Amino acid sequence: MGIPLREIYKQYCTELSGSYPVEEARNLVFWLFEAFLGCERKDLLLDRELPFIPGEMELALDKLKAGMPIQYVLGKAPFYGRTFQISPAVLVPRNETEELVHLILANHSGKLKILDLGTGSGCIAITLDLEWPESQVQALDISPEALAMARNNAAAMDASVRFFHADMLDTNLPLEMVDIMVSNPPYVLEQEKGGMHQNVLAHEPHSALFVPDHDPLRFYSAIARHARHYLNPGGYLYVEINETFGKEVSDLMSGTGLEEVRVYQDLMGKDRVVWGRKPTCLNAGSQPE
Repeated sequence: MGIPLREIYKQYCTELSGSYPVEEARNLVFWLFEAFLGCERKDLLLDRELPFIPGEMELALDKLKAGMPIQYVLGKAPFYGRTFQISPAVLVPRNETEELVHLILANHSGKLKILDLGTGSGCIAITLDLEWPESQVQALDISPEALAMARNNAAAMDASVRFFHADMLDTNLPLEMVDIMVSNPPYVLEQEKGGMHQNVLAHEPHSALFVPDHDPLRFYSAIARHARHYLNPGGYLYVEINETFGKEVSDLMSGTGLEEVRVYQDLMGKDRVVWGRKPTCLNAGSQPE
């Protein structure tokens, strides 16, 4: 005699309710059911029976109860219609970064060269490469573990991104001239830790999240410097930002010589992306609409 699926569902929801809001707990249970049982919501309505509860799913439940993000528990995360392998060596891809990618795709076309600084899982670089076949994409990261993850993702998706190991804070980088530079650098202030969920603080890589309170634009200063040196004339720089620093990052980019600097608000109405153009004549494929 099997175990009714509804019984397992109620049990798991109860066990997770001590750590998560009720609706989030329910969604997490459905995510586990889909990943480990191949179940859909209609299977729950039909009260399908299981011969046993897989040990892997029980272990996943324990990790969720301990606060590990579901994406790390499953080792994968969705991004722009694809599934990326991830681990605690890289940040969990977020919806706001999908908006950054979509903005670039909406604004540009043609045979352009792109550089992603601080690629992490490779979600930005790989998505741009696959969605924009004419482009040539390269990406760097300081973390060997992140680069290994990004290379695995590229291989699994048959993307042709060129990855290399480098620290974007270094003055000199082994870069060639490119038409578009993009980055989602660390931008969360140390003082903001108190308002963050514990599962983020305990599991996501702090080096990819936080900047010192006394130097919040550390990475943007370095990125703007690289844009000055490595962007082709008429090329564009795009950066994701902390919502509280839209004006500061915009002023920084303008102060380093970029023109037409703009602040883009995400779907929640928060400042999320700043972008600008290196002066001179634009190539036809580089002109945003």
